[in-house]
Amino acid sequence: MRINHIGSTSVNGMLAKPTVDILLEIADGFDVDELISILEQNGYIRMTEQSRSPLNLTLVKGYTENGFASRVFHLHMRCYGDWNELYFRDYLRVNNAVANQYRNLKIKLKEQYEHDRDAYTNAKSEFVLKYTDIARCEFNRSVY
Repeated sequence: MRINHIGSTSVNGMLAKPTVDILLEIADGFDVDELISILEQNGYIRMTEQSRSPLNLTLVKGYTENGFASRVFHLHMRCYGDWNELYFRDYLRVNNAVANQYRNLKIKLKEQYEHDRDAYTNAKSEFVLKYTDIARCEFNRSVY
């Protein structure tokens, strides 16, 4: 139904890995398996898949045996209306103080978890969830 640029590269001035995060919103009843097949035929690799509802699937492109390619993409597939990533992105875009806190947290965690991507991501979760919830309360759903 819709595609959005999310993640740190979507926030001006945010410290970010050279990875483009994309949110792909899927309509109910859409043939996700067919889409996954097409994406995999085009070099995407299934990274995470939540087996329970709602849909939470991530495919990646740009990971090689020799490290990262020059362009790396994370494609996050969600059901239309699952806007957590949009709430967080937009909150950072309009709240410079919070964006700076997030940037500082990322710097600290990068040093701490330089070789453990999962631990780095998990350590950011509390911050991300906190400000996602705040954004959900402050933003009008009709914005999305």
